[in-house]
Amino acid sequence: MKDAFGTPQSLLVLGGTSEIGLATARRLVARRTRTVWLAGRPSPGLEKAAAGLRDMGADVRTVAFDALDSESHEATLGKIFAEGDIDMVLLAFGILGDQARDEDEPLSAVRVAQTNYTGAVSAGLVCARSLQAQGHGSLVVLSSVAGERARRSNFIYGSSKAGLDAFAQGLGDALHGTGVHVMVVRPGFVRSKMTAGLEEAPMATTPEAVALAIETGLRRRSETVWVPGALRVVMSALRHVPRTVFRRLPV
Repeated sequence: MKDAFGTPQSLLVLGGTSEIGLATARRLVARRTRTVWLAGRPSPGLEKAAAGLRDMGADVRTVAFDALDSESHEATLGKIFAEGDIDMVLLAFGILGDQARDEDEPLSAVRVAQTNYTGAVSAGLVCARSLQAQGHGSLVVLSSVAGERARRSNFIYGSSKAGLDAFAQGLGDALHGTGVHVMVVRPGFVRSKMTAGLEEAPMATTPEAVALAIETGLRRRSETVWVPGALRVVMSALRHVPRTVFRRLPV
């Protein structure tokens, strides 16, 4: 259960090497989170992430998880929930892809879609059912402002995030009144390994800033969080720009 300050005592990060996921875990562990599950593909990076959180005093466990292997999600995640209640699930896995390559190689585009959307739908539904069965908990879903409107420069990634965002919103409505809180997080450009080498977009942010926004959103029981907050106004305006004009914008 969450403590008196609203901080989850147990956390499951799906995408255990995600920079945003780990920044969030560190922030919560520094508060009062004591048990952390890091779910991801087995790798030295996953073990290094776990060791870092253990050094902060958390009880950290790693579990092999593959977003693309939807058939394994029920069994893999079921075992985690069988160990005890999970106060918060952070769905943090995803890939950016390479727009030019993905347009030329449809199977690469499918991998982006399957990871960011299909895998998230599968894992999200499994976790939502377990959270509902225990009667409490938060499911935090990392979306993106890229899903707000398709752009020529990254419409494959953006479309996968648009689907994820719509799914998470609908899931939140379905779980309303059950004791389970669903929060959609929409960061803009995040300075991370995933975006290394890309031209930085205006209002770029950091994993640590997203983690802070997640913590604040949890405390307020927000349903949607923009990072930075000013992007809410910017994207609201961009959504209403005529398509013929939008095509010519440098976005």
